[in-house]
Amino acid sequence: MTVNKVMGQLAQAGLIERRKKGGSFVSQPKAQSAVLEIHDIADEVRSLNLEYSYQRLSITRRKAIGEELAWFATGTSGDVLFVTCLHLAADQPFCLEERAINLVTVPAALENDFASVAPGPWLSSQIPWITAQHRIQAVPADRKEHKLLNLTPKEACLVIERRTWNTSGAVTWVRMTYPGNRHVVTADFRPASA
Repeated sequence: MTVNKVMGQLAQAGLIERRKKGGSFVSQPKAQSAVLEIHDIADEVRSLNLEYSYQRLSITRRKAIGEELAWFATGTSGDVLFVTCLHLAADQPFCLEERAINLVTVPAALENDFASVAPGPWLSSQIPWITAQHRIQAVPADRKEHKLLNLTPKEACLVIERRTWNTSGAVTWVRMTYPGNRHVVTADFRPASA
């Protein structure tokens, strides 16, 4: 009776699976994961009932070197298109975007100068991604970020780094820097279904 009671409790806790006329087996662990969606920054600004605008600050084509190779984690030595832009909300800096686009995977990026359209929405419309990785951290602002984001001394930034891949390989790496006191990351979670 004691063994049967313990086995019943283990089954109820999901640690074992009991099969009629088959016995009891250790259950496979149920994975839980956090899902963050990739949002268009323009939509984020408009959801705050603010007017959105965008400025491309620079665009450079070059070989992937050093840290860029680690960003893509593919060992590619092909060209990247590096775009730096500023997203504004009601004419105030909202997000500094620094993006490397893998031209081996996305050669069509060379046809766009990203002067009027931001790289994120353009990539979403042009090339589907199948895997993404987010890294979120608070960091002190450097001199460039202080100037571009209109930060006060000692103000921290919220940095979201994201890499995306599709079946052909690495698509893009992006670093989005937000003024820390003006941005919040919110994610909704649900338990994994049984």
